[in-house]
Order: sequence, then C-alpha cells, then structure tokens
Amino acid sequence: MDFDDPQKATISQWVSDGLKLSDIQTKIQEVFDVSLTYMDARFLIDDLELELKDQPKPVDNDLRNAPPPPPPPATEGPEGEMDDPVAESSNVSVALDRLYQPGAVVSGQVTFSDGEQADWALDQTGRLSLKAGTEGYQPVESDIQEFQQQLSALLQKQGF
Repeated sequence: MDFDDPQKATISQWVSDGLKLSDIQTKIQEVFDVSLTYMDARFLIDDLELELKDQPKPVDNDLRNAPPPPPPPATEGPEGEMDDPVAESSNVSVALDRLYQPGAVVSGQVTFSDGEQADWALDQTGRLSLKAGTEGYQPVESDIQEFQQQLSALLQKQGF
C-alpha cells in the first residue's frame, strides 16, 4: 500500500509521539481504513526511515518486590585461601585453596562445628576426599550435610 505525504506525516507524528508499533498498526486501520499485518507495519516504519522510541519500563517502587541483595564477595583469608561468606553464619566453614593440591581439580579446608579442621579435595573423577587433622575423626552427620551444601554453593560460585 502506498501512502501519500499527509498520511506519511501523520504516521511520523505517531512515531514521534512514542506509540508502539501495534498501536500504530491499529491507528492505520482506524484512520486510513488500511489493514496491515504487524510485519507490514514494521516494514512501513523502516521504509519511512523512522525509529520507534523505546518504551520506558514501569518502575516498581514497592520494596517487597525487590530482589534480595547479593551475598558479600568472598574475601581472601590467611595463606591465600578464599573464604565463603555464607559459611560464616553457620557452624561449618568451607574455604577454597588459591593453589589446589597436586592431583586435585579443586581443594580447600573445612572447619566443622566442633572446631576440627580438615583438608578436602575433589579429584578428576568427582571423588571427594577429606583428611582431618585428627586420625580417625568422623564429623557428625549434620556437619557433613552442611559441608556438602556449602561446598556445592562455593564451587558453583567459582564456575565448577
């Protein structure tokens, strides 16, 4: 469909007024009695060398809908270890080594709720090894579960 100059000027005004493409399509139907598909309306705007204005997104000032704040970044602890800030609020803390143990894909340390510390490592086959400072040490079941959850979260943050 060919539009004359006054029609083109009217369409240009609609675009400069900030109407969305679907609204322009509807107005063309109502005012000019011309039915265009959405794609034809898009081509018309392109042919007239017009640019649609981006519609501003509505601002939601209700803080109840706001996303939770991001967790604090990991901080570097003694001996170049990366501490997990989430672990600080629990009974078990997990840290990631800056330099991994030989033969390990990733390694670090864990401190259980009773204060016992252990080195952990994950090998290339996905096996987790745990070597406590006290021989024969066995952490309680709840500490093991918390360690696994924190380790999983820490490794996901690091891209593993």
